[in-house]
Amino acid sequence: MTRLRSALIPLALTLTAFTALPQQAVAAPPRPVPSVAAATPDGRPASSCARPVRGAAVNPRLTSLFTAYGNDNSRVDDWTGADGTYSLRLPSGRELWIFSDTFLGRVNPDGSRPPVVGEGGDTVFLNNSFAVERNGRLSTIHDGTPAEPTAVMPPRDRDHWYWAGDATLARGVVEVTYQEYERFGTGAWDWRWHRNVVARFAPDRLQRPISVHPLPSGRGVAWGSGILEDSGHTYVYGVEDHGSPKYMHVARVKGSSLLGSWEYLKADGTWSADEADSARVMSGVANEYSVTKVGGGYVLITHDTTEALSARIVAYFSCSPAGPFTGKQHVYTTPETGGNIFTYNAHAHPQLSGDRLVVSYNVNSFVNTDHYRDVSIYRPRFLDVTFG
Repeated sequence: MTRLRSALIPLALTLTAFTALPQQAVAAPPRPVPSVAAATPDGRPASSCARPVRGAAVNPRLTSLFTAYGNDNSRVDDWTGADGTYSLRLPSGRELWIFSDTFLGRVNPDGSRPPVVGEGGDTVFLNNSFAVERNGRLSTIHDGTPAEPTAVMPPRDRDHWYWAGDATLARGVVEVTYQEYERFGTGAWDWRWHRNVVARFAPDRLQRPISVHPLPSGRGVAWGSGILEDSGHTYVYGVEDHGSPKYMHVARVKGSSLLGSWEYLKADGTWSADEADSARVMSGVANEYSVTKVGGGYVLITHDTTEALSARIVAYFSCSPAGPFTGKQHVYTTPETGGNIFTYNAHAHPQLSGDRLVVSYNVNSFVNTDHYRDVSIYRPRFLDVTFG
């Protein structure tokens, strides 16, 4: 299982709380921030914007939508499972679903899938893909051909690949963040995060990017864990991944495009144009998380990485999109977790939310063959979260 073992399972492991992504030799840990948990930039206590979590329940529409679509064999070059699960509302009103590692192909009558191409089966495995939802119906977006699908964000060679981050819409152009990873040896763990980029896509031609641009990558922070547009800025959230702990970082750019000039949240709560000043805002976030405006404050949704292999999704609150985030509350315990199965990377989808915040999380297994035995494992789950 060479290709699958070198991509899917290492991704799963590095998203847990105990295994660190190897950092570049040039990456120096930013300075810790003992002061950011005290008060917001306007002087209000961070706890003043906390709201009680009233409950969380399965979102039946989205959960059943992806279950039915993944099991449908009317096409055999489309989505049967993936992780990542970011989303963005397109100008047409369609919903763009953004995935990292993706299975394409057919599902057997017993709920299994054939092995991947190269291992005796015909399942295609890509490191990234899209799906588009329109009027409650999904369609898969990939490059290449139906017979030979390829990723929407193509690698530069066999030793590199891209996993997706969050996305934004900039003057009608889709901007998706990606983290590029690279292999540097022959061992199973001889790979590492390399850099951040943003790929720009035309909304009516999503099979391949119009252009790809480098993003700040000099301090070992994987940017694009989450994105939030607020008060004339686009906030970009990142993770400095040491396995345990994982640290939150915050940057922002004026306007809606990520191609503008970035500034970084410093330890004293001010902003700097120097990436070296980017501060550790807090620990305990996952590689993917979200910050969403809810009422008069902001809620951070994340898997709890203060615990190894945690099944807990938690929320933190702030009066500012830059934090500090305090008032940790339990949101949901994922029932899938146990044995070989683990869950990870919960985050919100605000454009799908009304009086309830829609949250997704990913499900995976430490055993490669589980993904062939049971297609339901490697698919997103969705929740409706309510606040008081």
